[in-house]
Amino acid sequence: MTSLPVDTANRSAAYPMRRWVFEDAAGRFDIDLGDSNVQCGTLAGLKVHDGLVLDYGHDRGTERLREMVARLYSGELNSTLITHGAQEALYLVYSALLRPGDQVITFSPGWQQHAEAPSSLGADVDVIGLRPDLTVDVEAAAAIAGPKLRLIVASTPCNPTGQRINAADLDALVSLAQRHDGYLLLDEEYSVDLSTSLATRSDRVLSVSSLSKVYGLPGLRIGWLFGTPDLVSACIERKHLTTISNSVLCESLAVEVLQQRAQYIEEYRRLTSGGLALLREWADRHSDAIQLVPPHGTPFAWIQLMTGEPPMAFAQRALDLGVMVMPGETVGSGNGFRLCFAREPQSLTEGLRRIESVLRPPKVFTSG
Repeated sequence: MTSLPVDTANRSAAYPMRRWVFEDAAGRFDIDLGDSNVQCGTLAGLKVHDGLVLDYGHDRGTERLREMVARLYSGELNSTLITHGAQEALYLVYSALLRPGDQVITFSPGWQQHAEAPSSLGADVDVIGLRPDLTVDVEAAAAIAGPKLRLIVASTPCNPTGQRINAADLDALVSLAQRHDGYLLLDEEYSVDLSTSLATRSDRVLSVSSLSKVYGLPGLRIGWLFGTPDLVSACIERKHLTTISNSVLCESLAVEVLQQRAQYIEEYRRLTSGGLALLREWADRHSDAIQLVPPHGTPFAWIQLMTGEPPMAFAQRALDLGVMVMPGETVGSGNGFRLCFAREPQSLTEGLRRIESVLRPPKVFTSG
């Protein structure tokens, strides 16, 4: 298995993923295999209460919703903050913890905000490539850790590789952060069981998640932070400089969602298990062109291109057929693409059928 090279050339440029999704691909596809969440749900089955007062709500989030999120971690109410999506939770942590000159260590390929947001706040960000087996390189992180290390940011399972950080590496990252009086921030958007989060066992670990990925409800923009009460309070102070509070309507719907959590998780497992089976069979038939990296509990998989074609060029040709995938260049890699398989069978099957015709780059003929 080849390693995923780190592409740092365009770190100061605009978000390549934002440009791809909202500009280049917008309106050009009818099958979406590029997003990183399970197939999106609808309002069906959720209740909008007529008597809901549309006031400002509470800066921490409604107590009922915070209780339900705290229960996911088997944790305390004052360790939980509801935010406008996981992205705000991440940004609030950066704002609360970081000062100009602080060191942040994160990994690539990954979510670009983990590097760009701390950098915009004046932190010195070191981005480390994954090992050839797609695990986090703890030794490389330890080698570059300096006296001003304040934060290590990692995703588990990882977006886009779909790989989970093993217990030994997580412990090593926590120890590294503690030695420098820093923190480990875990993006756990794809964790179904948050009661096992390391944030429940260490006051140096913070966890961020939401209803976007596993529940398939990114449009609700409901995320959260789980951490120590003092850090949660510091983030609340910063929240008054961003969104003040969340939509009470969306928070009310989020309560409904978590009340039906068992059904949402069952649907997630139905779509991921069936979709992965279809994807494995398809990848096996095209093993000369692609290599599937088996995911560890995510609704998407990382697929390495073996043809030598740049992923963006491949993705552009798939887009011409009405299918969106996420090319590696948008997540810091140049040798593969992310494909979401948590879709209804007919949609996934048709999307894969169309992609088949562009798996191999077009032949270039020269005159002679």
